[in-house]
Amino acid sequence: MSDSDDIEFTWVDSTSVFADIVKELLACDRYAIDTEFHRERTYFPALALVQLGWGEGNIALVDPLAVDLAPLKELFESDVKAVFHAAQQDLDVLTHAVGSIPRQLFDTQVAGGFVGYGTPSLASLVNSELKISLAKGDRLTDWLRRPLTDAQKRYAAIDVAYLIEIQDRLLVKLAETGRTEWVTAACEELRKKGQTPVRPEDAWLRLKDARGLNGKGRGVARAVSQWRERRAMELDVPVRQVLPDLAILGIAQRQPKNETELSQARGVDGRAQRGSTASEILAAVAEGLAGPVPEVPSGGDDIERDLRPAVTLISAWVSQVANSEGVDTAMLATRADLVALLSGDPTARLASGWRAELLGDDIQALVSGNASLTFVPSEHSRPAGLRLLRSDQIQ
Repeated sequence: MSDSDDIEFTWVDSTSVFADIVKELLACDRYAIDTEFHRERTYFPALALVQLGWGEGNIALVDPLAVDLAPLKELFESDVKAVFHAAQQDLDVLTHAVGSIPRQLFDTQVAGGFVGYGTPSLASLVNSELKISLAKGDRLTDWLRRPLTDAQKRYAAIDVAYLIEIQDRLLVKLAETGRTEWVTAACEELRKKGQTPVRPEDAWLRLKDARGLNGKGRGVARAVSQWRERRAMELDVPVRQVLPDLAILGIAQRQPKNETELSQARGVDGRAQRGSTASEILAAVAEGLAGPVPEVPSGGDDIERDLRPAVTLISAWVSQVANSEGVDTAMLATRADLVALLSGDPTARLASGWRAELLGDDIQALVSGNASLTFVPSEHSRPAGLRLLRSDQIQ
């Protein structure tokens, strides 16, 4: 069944009306929130709509093109909990648009990952928990266009209409499995990640093949990428419009000293070959050549060669543990998490908290040689799979 046609909402394009709604939300214990935005033509995400849901079916669609969103800061800094679904991008958008994010949040996608849903979409959660099929909307909607149609508004309202009820149902399941605190910790981890500022000096690490550059080349790539990132921020345009990745790699390899050499670097077009832009790029090149060679950060496959088989084996075992426990594997441990632990990183996520609680000290025992993994064929009701054996269990 589909109940989307029965959803009622209020379109808010008045700052005074919005301020009254925020006052009402401050008296609640929680509210649902979602955003619509675009970032195809800008550096920073362009917020196009804020959806809020609270109480007994109250929904407001707030137009940020007409409304001052400043009152959201007071709401975000309060103890009223914000309920999101897949909050990461929303947090990025709100950080830029409001200058703040909720101090308390609950993510239904994160919570679903702890009760056997993997990484669920909102539609799948609503269908599984409430037996409601959400209407499909136009994913290519231009949310910045005004006026929005009634169908577009109704589609946006759906994103918050069921979040509170979904949260209630997930909280029951989490309490039954003793995982409420795990989700609280995971949501806080997500919230803090959402506040991580953009670091222009790290922009070069996003370049494909940048890690393969020689020492001085890495220095040039870092300096030019940093310049590009700052320029894109200043102009609020995508970085590729300032200078394409191919051009940065070409400049890093050629390391030009003048405009003529710059124009010969692969990927550098006419806009960057002359004038103030060329001067700034050449200054960045000189800075990169004169500065220290940047180290390639550890992570990914940057681990001692003899430990790589251990990462592969333990990854398979962790996936099996996650499946048997009904926890999303990506939430429990990524390859980078395993590399960090095996490399002895004291900040490794697997070394403490709920992840360590779920896996106990098993990985540490494996790393220290006090346990091993063996394949056990299926027998009776137990499926085939990897089994961890402690030293005292091995005969």
